[in-house]
Formats: sequence, C-alpha cells, structure tokens
Amino acid sequence: MSERATPRLSVAAITFDFGNTLVPIRREDLVAVVGEMTEQVRGRSGPFPAGAFETAWAEERSRQFAEEVPRLREVDLATRVVRVLARLRGLAPPDRADPWDDVAAARLSSPDEVAAALADYSAAFVAMVPPPPDVGPLLDRLATAYRLGICSNWPLAATIDRYVEAAGWSASLAAVVVSQRVGTIKPDARIFRAAEAALGTSPGRMLHVGDDWAADVIGAARAGWRVAWLRNRPADSPLPASEPTDEAEPDIVLDRLADLETALAGPA
Repeated sequence: MSERATPRLSVAAITFDFGNTLVPIRREDLVAVVGEMTEQVRGRSGPFPAGAFETAWAEERSRQFAEEVPRLREVDLATRVVRVLARLRGLAPPDRADPWDDVAAARLSSPDEVAAALADYSAAFVAMVPPPPDVGPLLDRLATAYRLGICSNWPLAATIDRYVEAAGWSASLAAVVVSQRVGTIKPDARIFRAAEAALGTSPGRMLHVGDDWAADVIGAARAGWRVAWLRNRPADSPLPASEPTDEAEPDIVLDRLADLETALAGPA
C-alpha cells in the first residue's frame, strides 16, 4: 500500500526521474544493451578479443562513477568509448589513482567511431528495455491537468530522447531535462532550476517523483519542491542508489508509480 500526504497535494507541474522511476532498469537489461553495442562496435572498429570490450567498458564505467559522482558531475559516455577503444588498441590504462591522458587516448579513435558507438548504445537501449505498459496511459491522463517533464540523471541525453519518442510519450511531456545537458547531476539544485525554467513553474508548485533518496528526495526538497518517493526498484539494478536519511521527508511515499494519481488533489 502506498502512503500519501493528507490533504492531497495540489501542484502545477510534475517531473519524473527516468531510470527506476518511469523505466525499471535491471542488470540484465544493461548487460544486453552493452552486448549489442559491443557487437556493432566490434564489426565496425574491431577485431577485438572476445570479452575485451565488455571488460574494459565495465572497468571504465566504475572509474568514471568514482571520479565524477562525488563532484556532482555526470559521467561522459563519449569519453568512456574513447578510453575503451584506446585500451583495445594498446594504450595501457592508468592506475585508478591517476587520471587518464584523454588527449593521447583520443588519438586512437575517430570522432565518427565514437558517435557511431553512442548511436549503437541508444538504439540497443531503446530496443531492449521495453517501457512499462501502464506508464504511457498514466502520463496521458496526468498531462490533461499538469505540465509534465523528465528530470533525470543520465549519461546520454539522446538515449532518453529516442526512448521517449519510441514509447509514444512525447505528446505528454513538455520538457526533458537530463544531467548530461545541464552539466551537473541531482541533487545539485541547478538541474531542478533548469526543469523549473523548462516548465515555466515556480519551485513551490513543482512535484518531483523519483526512486533515489539522495538524488531525488533530498535534491528536490533542497530546491523547495514537493517530493514523491518511489521506494520500490529492481533489486539487481546497477543504477546508483542511496538509503533514506533524516535530512528530508517526502510528501508522498509510493510503492507503485500508478498510485501517484490518487495522491494528487488537482492542479494548483
């Protein structure tokens, strides 16, 4: 059973996190996406030893999260592709305590190769991670009363753009605000300010719905927004997660995204 504030909330605009809020992300999903991207990259940029791309990709993903997330910066998939290709072409990666020489790494691949790999990643994600069947109808109903948007940490904004289009959500969403474009990740207030500007709504009339406590609940609360916390997520999800703290308290606690409608009183 989901919980809700009493009385029910009255807001003008609602933003949703993407991964594990609108779309559950399971480990097997991302493994399949990277596997499909790898096959495309190997055919175009290889040959590479079996498993080498995936291993390098996982190691550089871990390195990027360790480097960028504490600084509230989004990881860069283009940079990751450059580093992986450089490794596969003979450039030894630095020790984890040392920075990459990204200028030297970039000499071992072309911009067209990198762009193609990113396009492969987006195409594979859209094809292999199906949208939950109830999300589109929910967004359609909410869009009749609220301005809706996505406000998400995600390393490749084009992937979300393509996903939204393929899922048929575009008509319901007035804005898609993604950390890669803003230049910072939630809980940094700048991404919430960007969403306010995109939706033309003041902080006190905004509601954010998300699954991650630090990024979504604390971030939105610090920005002066109302918050709905979706507390259930795939147990094996590889996306970053954080535990609840006393720093903030959500206005609504949801077990299912579908329960959001009953917690809302109508537009402010």
